[in-house]
Amino acid sequence: MIKKQRVTKETNISLELEIYGSGNSDISTGVGFFDHMLNALAKHSLMDIKLHCKGDLYIDDHHSVEDCGIVLGQALKEALYPLGSVERYGNSVVVMDEAAVECALDLSNRAFLIYKSKMKPKIGNFDSELVEEFFRALAMNANITLHIIKQRGSNSHHIAEATFKAFAVAFRRAVAKNDRVGIPSTKGVL
Repeated sequence: MIKKQRVTKETNISLELEIYGSGNSDISTGVGFFDHMLNALAKHSLMDIKLHCKGDLYIDDHHSVEDCGIVLGQALKEALYPLGSVERYGNSVVVMDEAAVECALDLSNRAFLIYKSKMKPKIGNFDSELVEEFFRALAMNANITLHIIKQRGSNSHHIAEATFKAFAVAFRRAVAKNDRVGIPSTKGVL
């Protein structure tokens, strides 16, 4: 179990994370749609995530969403590295009605993000551009190489949800235990 705290003038976040959990979640960020996405991430990654955030929502949701990505990324980095006896690579395509989103990732200990997805500006009251901000913060702080590409879709709720679920499934596959792999790199360390 990894525990993280982040307190700034913009947010106060506490996180408990178990990457080999059962998909349980206790999420409260004050941003309803984002809570829905994080619950889906926990469920489909099989990570247990307890995340509470009090943010400056009177400004907008940006700081809360980005900072949650930072904290979750930091916890993932602590839980993952040095990496050994796991698959390392994961990919998935998740469909939700008309939407299909592909996620491929590498637990590389090198941060990189490719994000190619367009949505309408708003999903209810939620700014859809914050999906990219969350995954950028997560990838940069977890030191993972992350590619997220929308293959098709018109409903922004479906696209966003397929994005979080595609990441969840790809991550679950990447952290799958495999003792035969040892250190999954020709360098001998990750």
